[in-house]
Amino acid sequence: MNDSGWERAPGPGPLLLGVRHHGPGSARAVRAALDAARPSAVLIEGPPEADALIPLAADEDMRPPVALLAHAVDEPGRSAFWPLAAFSPEWVAIRWALEHGVPARFIDLPATHTLARGKEEEEEKEKDEEKEGEKTPPGAEGAEGTEESVQEPDVRVDPIAVLAEAGGYDDPERWWEDVVEHRGTRERDAFAPFAALEEAMGALRETYGVGGHTRDLVREAHMRLQLRAAQREFGDAVAVVCGAWHVPALRQKAAVATDRALLKGLPKAKVDMTWVPWTYRRLSRFSGYGAGIDSPGWYGHLFGAPDRPVERWLTKVAGLLREEDRIVSSAHVIEAVRLAETLAAMRGRPLAGLSETTEAVRAVMCDGSDVPLALVHDRLVVGDVLGEVPETAPAVPLQRDLARLQRTLRLKPEALERQLELDLRKETDAGRSRLLHRLRLLGIEWGAQSESRGSTGTFRETWRLRWEPELSVRVAEAGVWGTTVLGAATARAEADAVAAQSLAEVTELAEHCLLAELPDALPVVMRVLADRAALDADVGHLAKALPALVRSLRYGDVRGTDTRALAEVAAGLAERIFVGLPPACAALDPDAAEEMRRHVDEVHGAVGLLGEASAVGHGHLRTRWRSVLGVLSGRDTVPGVIRGRAVRLLLDEGELGPDEAARLMGLVLSPGTPPPDAAAWIEGFVGGGGGMLLVHDERLLGLVDAWLTGVPAEAFTDVLPLLRRTFSAYEPGVRRTLGELVRRGPGERGSTLGRAGGPPGFDAELDTVRADAVLPLVRLLLGLDDDGEQAGDVVDNHLVGVGT
Repeated sequence: MNDSGWERAPGPGPLLLGVRHHGPGSARAVRAALDAARPSAVLIEGPPEADALIPLAADEDMRPPVALLAHAVDEPGRSAFWPLAAFSPEWVAIRWALEHGVPARFIDLPATHTLARGKEEEEEKEKDEEKEGEKTPPGAEGAEGTEESVQEPDVRVDPIAVLAEAGGYDDPERWWEDVVEHRGTRERDAFAPFAALEEAMGALRETYGVGGHTRDLVREAHMRLQLRAAQREFGDAVAVVCGAWHVPALRQKAAVATDRALLKGLPKAKVDMTWVPWTYRRLSRFSGYGAGIDSPGWYGHLFGAPDRPVERWLTKVAGLLREEDRIVSSAHVIEAVRLAETLAAMRGRPLAGLSETTEAVRAVMCDGSDVPLALVHDRLVVGDVLGEVPETAPAVPLQRDLARLQRTLRLKPEALERQLELDLRKETDAGRSRLLHRLRLLGIEWGAQSESRGSTGTFRETWRLRWEPELSVRVAEAGVWGTTVLGAATARAEADAVAAQSLAEVTELAEHCLLAELPDALPVVMRVLADRAALDADVGHLAKALPALVRSLRYGDVRGTDTRALAEVAAGLAERIFVGLPPACAALDPDAAEEMRRHVDEVHGAVGLLGEASAVGHGHLRTRWRSVLGVLSGRDTVPGVIRGRAVRLLLDEGELGPDEAARLMGLVLSPGTPPPDAAAWIEGFVGGGGGMLLVHDERLLGLVDAWLTGVPAEAFTDVLPLLRRTFSAYEPGVRRTLGELVRRGPGERGSTLGRAGGPPGFDAELDTVRADAVLPLVRLLLGLDDDGEQAGDVVDNHLVGVGT
């Protein structure tokens, strides 16, 4: 060791520490080598623009995994990440330098070139594809024999896989574990692992050259220039932590002019950099990010375990399975450890690895089942760890406002998906709802809405939340709309309203504005909505737009939003639909008729809600709509599926009695009606949950049964798909009951025959004795006063028609 404390590694020049990114064995070896060498400066593979961010790694609020994020200032969506975990060698090198007061610098190709070059390559690829499309004649895409079809792309070499194969391993991960991860920290020579790895990589580079990694030539040229600059400043007392693949290139002697020539003329882009939280899932190839490891949770355990890693790991697994109410005892852990160690010994491995522990867990703790094993893989092998960055890290103003709102609303970002139940009558929950809806407007999908459990009211919302690292990029992108979440969401909503291509898009946007409570954006959206609604004459477009508008009216009560203007637009929209719907339903082909049938259902539901949510046309609109349904049900030019649905809706509304519905069905199913038309009518009438009608009204079931048995053989195959589509949508219990009724035949349901000789299952009058028996329970469910006469009247009204 010389006067500066520098202990030179074997060989001349700087200390080159070749590592595997996110390798805990490499991280331990780097720390041991730095402790032994005590360099005057540490150079690390990474973007130089992040040098100013290195001191933040010493902040007590910085908890890996984290990532360096670079994004283009004028195009925030163009970004790049450099993830780091606690077991990443680069992170260990940064922390060592900060702890010892040694300068640390990044020496890889600057992000300003990386992002600009990536954009140029995408543009060139698009141009090439356009040219190829122009050259290739129609139908010749699969032709052989052209130059393009015989050229093979450069094969990218995986150095770890090549070394594993040379060592007789068929699994690169297992080879790396045996050679590096399971070596422990008892290596006498701290530099020996790096010397061996450098020699192996040197042989690979001699054989494969750049191995298909052509961009590495430019990166390595820049790293050599930065290394020379550091040597001029600090001498040879410099340590370099980089991917092992690059070490031979950094060791070789290359002319400065040659390196500068490789970097000359590279495109540039103005970039910003910061630290962002990362997750173990995004470190794994399993989730789509090629960070180099399949099992970050396992590697984190290997790095953090002070001793006996197998025993500690299997104890973690046992704890997880116990939390899931599986019976796992200490004896299971002991037996699993024995089995894992036995498997390792049989396979000649120095220590039980992930494959051995996984097999032991499956056999001992999971009873051979892969179901609990999948949970272990998801929660422990991969893991749901989410890093944290300090508030002092650089961030766009929108990010800071979002962080402030998250603290105020106690809504902490988490990597593990969780369900959040909101009661909008509470101030905090209402604020959380506003924030999540505003973020969705900005394209920041932190949460996804799902159906509320036990309630369909507008005062409850259920969200599934999971924070993904790329959402930081979405926040940076959304920063162009404003400096606060409220301001950015308002500006984005106004711009989207002007740019919307269809009426349905504008109505959906109006709904989002109400949910997000954007009072400044709503007038702009309503103005665009009124203009589009006045110009659009397509009944289908109007029918698609009305439900979203009516849903929006329901949010006024719980959110305190004035929706009078929205109600007027909705009522006008409904009137135009009433006028245009009957002509629009004439002479439609089967596909168009089915689509129009869906529109009829949507408008029916919307009109009902519109009457409940607004005083505008409370009774008038419903009366007008029933009149329209009556017109549709009686016009021969209207397709059968729509006519049948109109009769069904009128029956549900009480406008048609059962006798009249049976008469109309009998007319349609008469021998004079073509079988396909009759089948379409049946589909419209009993489709969408209409099976209970047939269960409880044997007259209708008898009509359908008699018609079906009388369909000629040559026409049966034509109507079968329609009938199968209709009846297959029923629940299994309904289908089973219908089958029993048909098997028994009409009039054979003994105990269910009406007392007055009416249809089976029905009486001429209400059975008050049976109805009174359920009144106490219904009052309890509705929260009504047991002693109040009015409450009893309400319940009695609900039960009218229930019968037996």
